[in-house]
Amino acid sequence: MLAERRKDTETSKRTAADRALADERGDVPGWVLVTLMTAGLVIAIWTLATPALSGVFQQAIDRVTSF
Repeated sequence: MLAERRKDTETSKRTAADRALADERGDVPGWVLVTLMTAGLVIAIWTLATPALSGVFQQAIDRVTSF
């Protein structure tokens, strides 16, 4: 009888875990939206930071080549 209870408990735990995984897999549109928004933010920040980073890079190259 104890073995049957353990088996039932293990089965219910597996079923709950399977349901949790199934819930996570079903959110594809959400993950796509997060990915696209992240890519958009990276492009926006990169666009804004490019002039400043180019200036810093050029200044560093000028200092190294002046020696």
